[in-house]
Amino acid sequence: MAKINIKIEGIPYEVEEGMTILEAAKACGYEIPSLCTFNHGECNLGSCRVCLVEATGARGLVASCVYPVSEGMEVRISSPKAVEARRSSVELLLSNHNKNCQQCEKNEYCELLHVAKLTGARDDAFAGVHSKTFFDQLAPGLVRDTSKCILCGRCVARCQNAHGMGILGFENRGFNTIVSPAENRSFADSPCIQCGQCVNVCPTGALMEHSEIDKVDAAFASGKVVIAQAAPAVRAALGEEFGYPVGTPVTGKMIAALRRLGFSKVYDVNFGADLTIMEEGTELLGRLKNGGTLPMITSCSPGWVNYAEYNYGDLLPHLSSCKSPHQMQGAILKSWWAKQNHVDPKDIFVVSIMPCVAKKFEKEREQEKVNGIPDVDAVITTRELARMIRRSGIMFRRLPEEDWDQDIMGDYSGAGVIFGVTGGVMEAALRTVYFKLTGKEKEEITFTEVRGHDAGIREASIDVNGTVINVAIASGMKSAKVLLDEIREGKSKYHFIEIMGCPGGCINGGGQPYIRSCFLPDEGDDIIDTYKEKRAQALYSEDERQTIRQSHNNPQIVELYAKFLGEPNSHAAHKLLHTEYAAREGFN
Repeated sequence: MAKINIKIEGIPYEVEEGMTILEAAKACGYEIPSLCTFNHGECNLGSCRVCLVEATGARGLVASCVYPVSEGMEVRISSPKAVEARRSSVELLLSNHNKNCQQCEKNEYCELLHVAKLTGARDDAFAGVHSKTFFDQLAPGLVRDTSKCILCGRCVARCQNAHGMGILGFENRGFNTIVSPAENRSFADSPCIQCGQCVNVCPTGALMEHSEIDKVDAAFASGKVVIAQAAPAVRAALGEEFGYPVGTPVTGKMIAALRRLGFSKVYDVNFGADLTIMEEGTELLGRLKNGGTLPMITSCSPGWVNYAEYNYGDLLPHLSSCKSPHQMQGAILKSWWAKQNHVDPKDIFVVSIMPCVAKKFEKEREQEKVNGIPDVDAVITTRELARMIRRSGIMFRRLPEEDWDQDIMGDYSGAGVIFGVTGGVMEAALRTVYFKLTGKEKEEITFTEVRGHDAGIREASIDVNGTVINVAIASGMKSAKVLLDEIREGKSKYHFIEIMGCPGGCINGGGQPYIRSCFLPDEGDDIIDTYKEKRAQALYSEDERQTIRQSHNNPQIVELYAKFLGEPNSHAAHKLLHTEYAAREGFN
């Protein structure tokens, strides 16, 4: 990249051509107040006007997040004119904002509050009528509160950039403008896939996950047997809520915290992941041998399943009929575990701790019930778990390292751990498919050709004892659409496809801790680019530490089939562990 010369506050610097003023200033050691602290200002609309500066060659003040540097440019950040303009911009945002900060779940992570402090914004500097507001909490996964929306457009851009979807947009004009699904519909009445990526980038509390902490509280009070099960991606991110560096695994402390919160049993959903591989791998082999519908596509990600039902109803036969791991494990808890422990399934309350908002929707599906009883009763996100820990007075960093309950589902393999990373389900399945086809374990257990942390498409051809399996991996619906259109057009060369709803997989789920550079001062300038890699490495490292790294070698999985399910894809397994899908219309 070519270099150019600029001046900031009268001091000369050499910066890369093509940078915005905001990026160039940061590279030179200046943090201009802005609302572009997620992914380097993904929206790039410059609409909030918080980052205004003076620059030669420009007519008046410019939004530094979108204005490019040029040779010889002189930038003034701290001129009285720029300082006052930034303060006024924030004050205008505050003038139409619901400032109930004490009740707002984003209080500690509110970027509006952060820039208000930086700019010295005065409360009620501009008094007047507030625009009409709307509150939507009908969808199982998401809540929208326009009284807190500042019309920055980051959620609109995120939905488009991650999924190629336009679920959110600007409705009305002028003072009546709001951000909403088309026609100000509820999320429940739109083709929203409930992934929660919009929540991750919202700078205020205008978009949030639909909290289920009250359901868990009620279950504790009811006297039911309340069981916790946590997904692998949670352990790779929960520590961030308590000051640990991004990517620090906190498995033992998380388990200790869950016990102190009052859960009767604490299990790892990795057991359910191993169970999924047994069912899904067997299903794939059956399709390959018997001329079944190919390519087969994974069904672990509820956001992706929602997208398929809304947009590719004709391709639903390509999806694996397997439930996702936490739903499978919930079904086993309310059948095999209940039988072993002489507990009525109706008296068991299963709480899944997930990195995912869409799983709140998934557990509500009628197809996810067995004999009218839901597999899972409540889903709380990584962020919600952190809130529960804090309100209970638990000093997370002082907790001891404890282990999962080790009765009928305490064991898990390394294959189950990597489910949380894009490509992980594929790799876990290939480890078992290889064994099923050859009768022996692969000498090099990893399939590095399917690994990667970013959104996009990866493909590989795996030769297993003469049988070539063409595979593809995609995360984010923008990438998935390319593969799905190939299938629809009859051009797909693949046998097996893994699709994850969130870019990067569950490690970047809509329920994970917020990544904001302004709140992570010790993480370095690259944290926005590398957090997915750091979280992924936490899971890959745990996989490498495991003695058992293939799902079919998990002794408790072997016992479950021997004593209860019979064999993978058996009638009993299908009743408990498999489901159905149906095409849906986005607007009713």
